Amino acid sequence: MKTSVALIGAGAMGGAIGSRLALTGTDLTVFDLDPEKVAALVSLGARAAATAADAARNADAVILSLNAARIVRAAVFGPAGVAEGAAPGTLIIDMSSIDPETTRALATEAVAKGLRWVDSPLSGGIPKAALGQLTLMQGGDAVDVAEAQAILANVAANQTHMGQVGTGQTTKLINQVLCGLTFLAVAEATALAEAAGVDALSIPKALKGGRADSAILQEYMPRFATRDYRRTGRIDNMVKDLDSAQDLARQSHTAMPLTAVCAEIHRMLTAAGLGGEDQAALMEYFKGPRMSVGQ
Repeated sequence: MKTSVALIGAGAMGGAIGSRLALTGTDLTVFDLDPEKVAALVSLGARAAATAADAARNADAVILSLNAARIVRAAVFGPAGVAEGAAPGTLIIDMSSIDPETTRALATEAVAKGLRWVDSPLSGGIPKAALGQLTLMQGGDAVDVAEAQAILANVAANQTHMGQVGTGQTTKLINQVLCGLTFLAVAEATALAEAAGVDALSIPKALKGGRADSAILQEYMPRFATRDYRRTGRIDNMVKDLDSAQDLARQSHTAMPLTAVCAEIHRMLTAAGLGGEDQAALMEYFKGPRMSVGQ
């Protein structure tokens, strides 16, 4: 019998996950506040639901892809939320990126209502979702995580059980520290190449296979060099994640000076009105006070 899945949140990332699930034959029901986003997935074979509760009513598992902890809480435990419609034992798979402490609190509340919870944040973004090659880091009971991994097999190439609930989100914060710093380093290196008269488009090929090589170098230096700001992520989401990482660092008395600088540069760009832009817009930082996309 095919597993029935509800998707709550069909934004940029949720829409990519939903598209991949629908195109690979998942029995999918979708709820989002934006009917156009729902309609896009319905056109691929999904069903529309009027509320999160309705989406969850006949689902074996509920996937959440939402932008903030308060939205996750409202979608699950608010009026007409998942908890109102879900049957006892329903598995909630939270693919949002939220802080570990809130994740543990949400999971405890869900268990009290007879539901199960796995945190399964992702890395790879929209391009990897479309290819079914996301990297997922998961926290929860081993049986629940195994079930989540089977449901997400068509969207992910790498799934790792990190431990109990919250450890997936902690691992995602570590991922974001590494990504945020690397994005900034590659943008800075691109600016230096341009100022020094070296073709930045040639650098990824020149450094391929060396110690400086990375997926971000290969994908983003060409985008930095050509000012390709097509959105696959958001600068303000990186601010949220780096702030959460620093909160975790303070709790464990861990010094993170580079992360602090990286977060503030992202915050400066957000204050300049670029929070909704892709990480590629980090190049605008090197314009100094003249920051504005397309200037």
